[in-house]
Amino acid sequence: MSDSEMSEFSSIVERLERGEVQMKSIERELICPVCKELFSQPLVLPCQHSVCHRCVRELLMPNHDDSLSTDAGSESSNPGSPRSRVPSPSMEKLDRLLRSASLRRSFGARGSISSPGWRRSSVTPRVTTFPCPGCQHDIDLGERGISMLFRNFTLESIVERYRQAARAAVAIMCNVCKPPVQEATKSCMDCKASFCNECFKMNHPWGTPKAQHEYVGPTTNFRPKVLMCPEHEMEKVNMYCEVCRRPVCHLCKLGGSHANHRVTSMSSAYKILKEKLSKSIHYLISKEDQVRTQISELEVLIRDTEENGQLAETRTCEHFERLLETLQERRTEMLRSIEQSRSLRVERLRAQVEEYQGMLENSGLVGYAQEVLKETDQSCFVQTAKLLHVRIQKATESVKTFQPAAAPAFEEFVLDTGKEELFLKQLSFSGVPEPPVIDLSRCRVYNEALIHWRLSEDSLPTDHHIVEFRKLGSEEEEESSWSASEPVFGCSTVLCDLTSDSSYTFRVRSCRNRVYSPYSPEVTLHTPPAPVFGFLFNEKCGFSAERLQLSKRRDSVESVAGMSLLLSAERVQTGSYICLDYIIGDTGISHGRHYWAFRVQPDSYMIKVGVASDSKLTEWFHNPRDTSSPRYDQDSGHDSGSEDTCFEVSLPFTLVAVGMGRLFIPKASTAAGDHSSRVLPMPQRIGVCLDYDAGRVFFYDADSMRCLYERAVDCSGTMFPAFGLLGGGAVHLEEFITAKRLSYM
Repeated sequence: MSDSEMSEFSSIVERLERGEVQMKSIERELICPVCKELFSQPLVLPCQHSVCHRCVRELLMPNHDDSLSTDAGSESSNPGSPRSRVPSPSMEKLDRLLRSASLRRSFGARGSISSPGWRRSSVTPRVTTFPCPGCQHDIDLGERGISMLFRNFTLESIVERYRQAARAAVAIMCNVCKPPVQEATKSCMDCKASFCNECFKMNHPWGTPKAQHEYVGPTTNFRPKVLMCPEHEMEKVNMYCEVCRRPVCHLCKLGGSHANHRVTSMSSAYKILKEKLSKSIHYLISKEDQVRTQISELEVLIRDTEENGQLAETRTCEHFERLLETLQERRTEMLRSIEQSRSLRVERLRAQVEEYQGMLENSGLVGYAQEVLKETDQSCFVQTAKLLHVRIQKATESVKTFQPAAAPAFEEFVLDTGKEELFLKQLSFSGVPEPPVIDLSRCRVYNEALIHWRLSEDSLPTDHHIVEFRKLGSEEEEESSWSASEPVFGCSTVLCDLTSDSSYTFRVRSCRNRVYSPYSPEVTLHTPPAPVFGFLFNEKCGFSAERLQLSKRRDSVESVAGMSLLLSAERVQTGSYICLDYIIGDTGISHGRHYWAFRVQPDSYMIKVGVASDSKLTEWFHNPRDTSSPRYDQDSGHDSGSEDTCFEVSLPFTLVAVGMGRLFIPKASTAAGDHSSRVLPMPQRIGVCLDYDAGRVFFYDADSMRCLYERAVDCSGTMFPAFGLLGGGAVHLEEFITAKRLSYM
């Protein structure tokens, strides 16, 4: 950074410190993401986002009675107490509830717990974890509950300055004056109160300890002079944990939850973080013109989006109006047909009624016939009676074979709209769908490929997806043609029968209304060099239940620094080291090539991974040593030099050290590529390939399938996947490795 840039940046920082930057411009940063109001007693979550104290409590216990709330006289309104987090009685009650819920969650798989004071009907929180409103990551407060969180005093001070700027005309009044109350002129950071001149002199007389109190201008924000550790109440925080990214005290490092974490001094962390923040701020300020240009572009995009959205709405309304007009026309025509049929039928039935009424005595046809019978003139009677007789005969036949002139049912006018309704429900936009994006973080490739993809949040629902893949050829081979999967109705699928040690390219496209989207960007993944070897951790052979915790599914193991580790720590003074706790797979290898993968927890202290023969495991498990030197194992990963002298010797085991975010390559490595350093960053996923017949073992970065280390190994016996743990740490087997084993359990 040049001198001119430094002077420019220094002036900006000075303006910030003097409050010359408009507080109104930073209001968005001072709003709680939950309540959408200014922060009130903000707490720092483990993910570094801040949330109001009350909001955290409501997230944990959304339907609980407000009796657990913190009143105005509790700790939350007294930030200047010696501790940064002093729980009030209600806070202690909440913490007890959280601890009891945590115990139930921890031991639920082992059986019920009977403890004094526990009742099934007692009040318990609905949840012990909650998603961060800022990043949606799950936040687990553990047994200590809210009391483990630091208050964000820096943010609280900025909010207070913002409030004061917003109410500049409103004075802060003296907290001691009797009516009439005077305007405060000072605030005592030790008394946590504001005073006028007279009251300040009266409460801080010369020659008394109170005269030494620290005072500032009138304020309502009282913060402690020293930040205290929330876990060890009387200890000051003087270190910064780089793993958890939070301040800790020396007890947290010596024997607490941060014992195996990398920490740095508070002054060093302050200097580094302030320098990083300063550089980042300077970069943003130097790019102000570029940012303004991008803002202008975004505003144009917003305007275009609004216009195009309104145009799309107008066109959609026009389509539906045409549909409604068509439906209305068809409705009118069909109702007209029904009305015509109804009128015709009623007319016919009424004519038939009139005809039958004529058959009644003294009315109609019968009455007329009776009058004709009264005619005495024979010629006249015959002339009239002949036609009348025909009509009487027809009426007689009609009575004998009665049949209505029209049917009352309208069965031919039944309307079936099921298909049309289904079609209308499936009515959707016919535009080209947006292409999906393959999510590499969730994809896994073994003998089978698990491919995940995602759609944009505002994308419309699709009918199905098609996954295509092809094998990439080497220099001697040609690339194969694309193969397509069956239609996939979710956002993931498994592709089978992939060739080992090969590169495959994958792509996905979506389909809606028989219209296909463009292909997603292609991704290339490399299959392992051998078929997947499935196994679980063996809980019966060498498993130390005292220091190792095995998951219920036996696919994860965690090392816990328990009491035995602390009791044996005195041997460190004599130059010895505590031995590893070994655990192996429950299935052995006696021939062929096999591959497996796993994840090592990033904050693990030290974990050894590799293979070992049954004879070597027998030696380890049946001849335990209290301590072991780092020079004992040839490929321990330490700079002992012994691995150089013994590298050519094929040993019945090979282990590589992993820990503290690093992977250690032995000096005599034959790893592919030129490594400038034996200490590599720890891969997110580590793969191991054992070629039993060739007597070699390979270690890979399982994401890129880059070989990190290979070595000869004596495979004269049955070989097992082996893991050794020291201090805190955990190993998690990949799901593909355990899936086949778990399906038979």
